[in-house]
Amino acid sequence: MNGRGTEGHLDTEERDMEEALAVANESGEPSRPQARPARSPQDQHDRDLEEALALVRDPDSRNPEPGPAAAGPEARAPEPGPPSSGTEARAPEPGPRTPRHPGAQDRPAGTGASTPPPSRHHATPWPEARAVAERAARSAPRRPALDVPLDAALGLVLAAPLTALTDLPSFDTSAMDGWAVAGPGPWDVREHGVLAGHAEPAALGDGEAVRIATGARIPPDTTAVLRTEHGRTDDKGRLHAIRELPQGQDIRPRGQECRAGEHLLPPGTHVTPAVLGLAAAAGYDTLRALPRPRAEVLVLGDELLTEGLPRDGLIRDALGPMLPPWLRALGADVTAVRRLGDDADALYEAVASSVADLIVTTGGTAAGPVDHVHPTLRRVGAELLVDGVQVRPGHPMLLARIQDGRYLVGLPGNPLAAVSGLLTLAEPMLRTFAGRMAPEPYTLPLKDSVHGHPHDTRLIPVVVRADQAVPLHYHGPAMLRGIAAADALAVVPPGGADPGQEVELLDLPWALAG
Repeated sequence: MNGRGTEGHLDTEERDMEEALAVANESGEPSRPQARPARSPQDQHDRDLEEALALVRDPDSRNPEPGPAAAGPEARAPEPGPPSSGTEARAPEPGPRTPRHPGAQDRPAGTGASTPPPSRHHATPWPEARAVAERAARSAPRRPALDVPLDAALGLVLAAPLTALTDLPSFDTSAMDGWAVAGPGPWDVREHGVLAGHAEPAALGDGEAVRIATGARIPPDTTAVLRTEHGRTDDKGRLHAIRELPQGQDIRPRGQECRAGEHLLPPGTHVTPAVLGLAAAAGYDTLRALPRPRAEVLVLGDELLTEGLPRDGLIRDALGPMLPPWLRALGADVTAVRRLGDDADALYEAVASSVADLIVTTGGTAAGPVDHVHPTLRRVGAELLVDGVQVRPGHPMLLARIQDGRYLVGLPGNPLAAVSGLLTLAEPMLRTFAGRMAPEPYTLPLKDSVHGHPHDTRLIPVVVRADQAVPLHYHGPAMLRGIAAADALAVVPPGGADPGQEVELLDLPWALAG
């Protein structure tokens, strides 16, 4: 797994929680201010760490009187300034929409020097971060629509209405195998039947019948189709109905489904297999559709292996195999997956030369010695739209606008934190780029309680069972076991949620929970 995360060889969130717990314990503060009954050891451990982190990050919640900042790894200077020599000292940064960091032109290229990411108070609230991503995609230049052959259009979005090019059906057809009959029975049966795909047959006379196959053209003057199982012939070869036969029975009249020129589907419709079938029936060989947004994945980290078991401090890359198919499921055309290691110049070259609509990076979004994403964005003159989000896991994610309408989403390096960033920032952008309509929000009640971060939204893997969302275990930032079994992610508000409480669900692309 991409376990390094975004700062050194230990994920920022995990390290912050561990240090916060230590500081809280040293200060004599209880590491667990409140407890919920019937909680698993895994959940309780996560809650202890997060609440201890809150004590350190937000000391005013327990000490409302103003006073000097405590010395320690989380102490912050009151005004922005150059980073100190300690890796944990963090100065506040401009807000999430500041176009550029101060002094961007003064930093040497490729050194890895980085302004630390913003504190929680400067991070963007989770709902706002999603809205920023969608608005940014709407403002980007649109690539022109294309005429795409039907066999290549699956998953695209219609750029124009689907209008019937012919009546459907285009002639009266038989809905069943049987006999086309004219007038009341019994009927004399013609010798040669009518099959599908043949020219219009001769008209029937009153009291006459002819064998007919499903889909075949109805002879003129036919009054009904008698199903095979509803007819019998006597010893003279005359056809009799064994039940009442209403006029027009089992005849599909011309234009029953639509008339030529009728609008069948609006622009913005997602092209599914059924849409392809309707388009073919309506006479189309190609569809006018929006092109897929182009995405490129840049996997960062010297510690990542592409095969075999972890060894010698190296770990398997989980995001390289996971992200490209996930991005394709969101409607993207993944043009490249590059593994760059911890190389500032290679990252700069990859970002500067990419022609993708959306670049997705993994790891390197914090302020460690090999976290090169922020310096690279300054080096290419990018505009930071989101720099940290109030969500767990995935707090150090970011969104930046590069020249020519291109964008970069920086995901944390830990796998579940990366999934959080994917659904928070990449999904709204790709959906909007592709012209897809936003899914209708929906909620379900939780089966079990879920503890929350004191200030941030939490995204928790769940399965849907009997109209309830059942929280799954193994939802730490570096874990994929929970999300691999999940139908959706539950959006847990700050403070947590109780059993029976309605929470919003984010469907996974391959799940049908919604």
